[in-house]
Amino acid sequence: MRLWYTPTSPYGRKVMVTAIEAGLDKKIEIRSDYTKDPERNLWRDNPLGKIPALALDNGKTLIDSPVICEYLDSINRKKKLFPAKGWRRWTALHQQAIADGVMDAALLRRTESLRPESLRSQDVDTLHKGKVARALDLLEKDAKELSGGLTIGQVAVACALGYLDLRFAADEWRKGRPKLAAWYGKIAKRPSFARTKP
Repeated sequence: MRLWYTPTSPYGRKVMVTAIEAGLDKKIEIRSDYTKDPERNLWRDNPLGKIPALALDNGKTLIDSPVICEYLDSINRKKKLFPAKGWRRWTALHQQAIADGVMDAALLRRTESLRPESLRSQDVDTLHKGKVARALDLLEKDAKELSGGLTIGQVAVACALGYLDLRFAADEWRKGRPKLAAWYGKIAKRPSFARTKP
């Protein structure tokens, strides 16, 4: 398998953490020579030119981190990250969706910050910053649901929080969210997260 990945992508990190937790990381060739050149291999593996993308040995390519993570978990012979049924499954998928939304909003803020100053929109930044804050407030309120065996929801939330530390440390997301901050402090020490820290 060949994974198109960059260390600063929270989605790519989510896939790498999943691969490590599944014991599959040694079976994956990492490609990080991402470029916007459509003649490069990434564009042949994923016509959208987005990462992460996982090229399989059968010639097929899977794109989008939720799809790639679920595929890796399906061939995982260790403890599954995607609970098979019941409320624990829906909680994990919900957490993943919230975390992916945080990543989406943070990446849009990041993209906006890279535009020429004369073209930047404070309204766009404020909109997406508010989305992140509300999602984190929800995660703080439901922090007890982040306990228990590791799930894809927890992986996604931790990757989203790590991205906020990387790109928006000045926002101090931990303020007013002691339970979420304490949980993140513990999970960030897990080997799969320590190895993939951008």
